[in-house]
Amino acid sequence: MKKINWYPAIILGLLALLVVTFAALVTSRASLGPAQHFSDSGARELFEWKLVTTWPKNFPGLGQAPERFAKNVELMSSGRLKIKVYGAGELVPALGIFGAVSEGAAQMGHGAAYYWKGKIPAAQFFTAVPFGLNAQEMNGWLHHGGGLELWQEIYEPFNLIPLAGGSTGVQMAGWFNKPINSVEDLQGLKMRIPGLGGEVLNRAGGTAVTIPGGELYTALQTGVIDATEWVGPYNDLAFGFHQVAEYYYYPGWHEPGSMMEFIVNKKAFDQLPEDLQVIVRVAAREANQDMLDEYTARNNRALRELVQEQGVKLRRLPDDVLSHLKQINTQIMQETANQDPEFARIYKAFKDFERDVRPYHQISEEAYYQARELDERDKEE
Repeated sequence: MKKINWYPAIILGLLALLVVTFAALVTSRASLGPAQHFSDSGARELFEWKLVTTWPKNFPGLGQAPERFAKNVELMSSGRLKIKVYGAGELVPALGIFGAVSEGAAQMGHGAAYYWKGKIPAAQFFTAVPFGLNAQEMNGWLHHGGGLELWQEIYEPFNLIPLAGGSTGVQMAGWFNKPINSVEDLQGLKMRIPGLGGEVLNRAGGTAVTIPGGELYTALQTGVIDATEWVGPYNDLAFGFHQVAEYYYYPGWHEPGSMMEFIVNKKAFDQLPEDLQVIVRVAAREANQDMLDEYTARNNRALRELVQEQGVKLRRLPDDVLSHLKQINTQIMQETANQDPEFARIYKAFKDFERDVRPYHQISEEAYYQARELDERDKEE
């Protein structure tokens, strides 16, 4: 009987098994995609960031947005990017986050661009312009009107990447310890009001100061300031301003659609794999919309409590006061544009977009609001 030589078959079988195993490993590694980056040792590449904010830790709306952002980033990245959030004063002062992130002491920050007007006057466009774009329009300008690209340009010299970080919608005009019945009542008024709105108040005869939110209650209580704007009923109730101020005025002429910001250290961002960069951008976009949704859902409930249960005197600013403030704002914007080419360039882009969207909003949003009130007016009559 002829002896069968099994060695060639065994060798071929082993080679086939090796090929199949190698193919399976390649397929498995490929299925991980760019999201699963490995170091030279074969371990997953992990990143830990610090995020500093200008708000008290977990403060409703403003303070919760970065917490939500950090949680979503960790979940979407399967734990590869973990972000620890620090409230105002925990790691850096409330108004020190711009420098901290720019210098790399923290990888991210959450605040408002108009706080940095001393460094970049044009940054104020990316929080709020008095009598300017509302929240819906601001989001449109930033994400589909070229605004975000301009924002990125002016932050680039500071090693920062800005992202929209949430909107409060139209704010309240603020809390006052005396009634505002005429333009004359603005004379000598010492008020916490940042950004362009503060410049308008100064020109109107008042004195604008910038104070972090956590210090406002005491400042009002002790008479350091006569008035303050903050955000709106949802946040103002949480701070207890109704305990130290008698009058609550609207509308928020100075901040018609206040945009918050995430700022990212560019060097840290560039070190992330591409998929994590996308996750950071997408999580910021989600937080941006969620904040506006939260304020929309919470503000009126808080306003009802302030007026009906706390006895707050809700007042509308007189038309002549609003008209006077608007005229001053127009003068300031034009004067600043004449002196600062960068401010002028962004001002033109801002106004061009506003002119492009306002006509439609007049026959859509504004017309609808008027139509919605028709039945209510009939009932009142």
